[in-house]
Amino acid sequence: MLMKADPSSQLTPGGPDDEGTPVSVKIRERIVAARKRFHSNDNIADFIEPGEMEALLDEVEQKMQTVLDSMVIDTTNDHNTGNTARRVAKMYLNEVFRGRYVQPPTITEFPNAEHLNELMIVGPITVRSACSHHLCPVVGKLWIGVMPNEHTNVIGLSKYARLAEWIMGRPQIQEEAVVQLADLIMEKTQPDGLALVMEARHYCMAWRGVKDLDSKMINSVMRGVFLKNSDLRREFLALLPRND
Repeated sequence: MLMKADPSSQLTPGGPDDEGTPVSVKIRERIVAARKRFHSNDNIADFIEPGEMEALLDEVEQKMQTVLDSMVIDTTNDHNTGNTARRVAKMYLNEVFRGRYVQPPTITEFPNAEHLNELMIVGPITVRSACSHHLCPVVGKLWIGVMPNEHTNVIGLSKYARLAEWIMGRPQIQEEAVVQLADLIMEKTQPDGLALVMEARHYCMAWRGVKDLDSKMINSVMRGVFLKNSDLRREFLALLPRND
């Protein structure tokens, strides 16, 4: 005699019966269902539920241990690598790639009560990121030029560094990182113009490949009046400290 399946026994995505599903799969399914991207330099904090970062940390630790095992590293008897999988998982999720998993920093904005309209430059801000090709460090400095207007939101100097840290804390390429940061600052402050210059050393070149320790990459993004006014653009660039 054929028995009908009990509907209550069917697995429901995201329900109580999927406890064995890895948390990374649950997060990915939410992102896909929302038809959003989850590239290496995207922030996915909106799709992470309370408590899941701890579970994700455990999952990454397990996967990292598998990598170490596949590289034939004896983490059982080698006292130097006994807890390496956990340390690497914490480093990636809680530190160097933190910008993928947390909401943007809270930024207090003030009206431009004094109607400031002179060029302001913030920097150098030390930035740390990682290339998305090899996950090697990218370390450098960033300068931000702002041309405010009477409607511009004024934010504290340290907040520019916080926004930069949030954007840079993801695997990416430098050219895309500065564009993302420019978009964010424009959204937060609404200035007449914005200029960014980033100079960084890429350890995918210094640590591997050609092993060039001296090369740096410099790129810029100009928005608003910095793009239209060549005199203002030259003034901003002339005020930046010379390279070491």
